[in-house]
Amino acid sequence: MRDGTNAAIDALVLHHGDRLEAAADGLLALLVTFEQALRAVHPWLLIVLVAGLALAASRQWTVALIGAGGLWLVGALGQWEQAMQSLALVLVSVAICLLLGLPLGVASGRSHWVRRVLAPVLDLMQTIPSFVYLIPAAMLFGLGKVPAILATVVYALPPLVRLTDLGLRQVGGEAVEAARAFGATRWQLLAKVQIPLSLPSILQGVNQCTMMALAMVVIASMIGARGVGETVLVGLQRNDPGTGLVGGLVIVILAIVLDRLLQAAGRRLQP
Repeated sequence: MRDGTNAAIDALVLHHGDRLEAAADGLLALLVTFEQALRAVHPWLLIVLVAGLALAASRQWTVALIGAGGLWLVGALGQWEQAMQSLALVLVSVAICLLLGLPLGVASGRSHWVRRVLAPVLDLMQTIPSFVYLIPAAMLFGLGKVPAILATVVYALPPLVRLTDLGLRQVGGEAVEAARAFGATRWQLLAKVQIPLSLPSILQGVNQCTMMALAMVVIASMIGARGVGETVLVGLQRNDPGTGLVGGLVIVILAIVLDRLLQAAGRRLQP
């Protein structure tokens, strides 16, 4: 099995190396654009924008203060640049997960055959240790940010697919039958009945996907992703608990801020 896997990856690189390089360049350009945009904004302006978004989404000053205070603390700890690098990686990875995970979750929720095919694949993606994702990613794309995105997508995608599938399957049969009785087509049934009613589960999947992508930041730093994960890694390598603690605190702060923002936005979007 080991030799077969190595041979398959070698053949993939040999025959499709140009396509892989083109895809890697596109992902890297997208990530660099996000990262430069975040780093170009003045920290205080970004803090105000996050606080405004949190207030608009939640209508609660406590959520806005959590967002603003969390970002201020990140800057106070001297990790602003690293945090923006990690945040850009998370945003790009979650965007790719949404593009892949939502259609797969909808297909799985509407087809028993698709669900039977996807179930073992998702089980495999969730049970393989996260460190293992780094090996094929690094072999295909080398070291840097692109393999970190690939590994993060593989790690964070399953909960989004599963919770989208679960939400669609939990839609009551009465609502579906009523829509069909009024002559709704399959696409109208999906867009106007099933997705709106399953939105809480889908939004929970987006939240879990984002948290898992952020959890992958530290591991991705081992293959050159940089960001806050690099701070933690440096602390481990130098036996410097203080540096490692600072990096860990910044990751926790980012997780809290993103979680509160997503939960507030989810409550506003629910019908």
